[in-house]
Amino acid sequence: MKVVNYQDVPLEDVTVEGAVNTKIRWLISQKDNAPNFALRLFELGVNGNTPLHFHDFEHEVFILAGEGIFVVEGQEKQIKAWDVVYVDPNIEHQFRNTGSETLKFLCIIPHDKPKTKKAINPFASGTANNC
Repeated sequence: MKVVNYQDVPLEDVTVEGAVNTKIRWLISQKDNAPNFALRLFELGVNGNTPLHFHDFEHEVFILAGEGIFVVEGQEKQIKAWDVVYVDPNIEHQFRNTGSETLKFLCIIPHDKPKTKKAINPFASGTANNC
């Protein structure tokens, strides 16, 4: 189990080629014994962007603050706070900040090598499942 304020998680520069003014917080990862998924918080400064890239896994994104453009296979889609984005595997994509404040979004991805883990559901009796 992990309970922490997000600001207590280190804010790191994204150093991947093509990333501009982009930072990340690894909120939950395999370091926390999370068996299947990582939860990351991205912060794109003004005029910042993630690299244009693709990978063989899906990810889910929830926009927390700011506004920008989600580029997917050459098309541009406006995004803003409270929007949700699903990115299919093997689809070229990029996030760009087009606003005047930091674009912040949560991004969930699967681990490269998930672990098998069973835990007791702290909110109910029995084992945790599809809650």
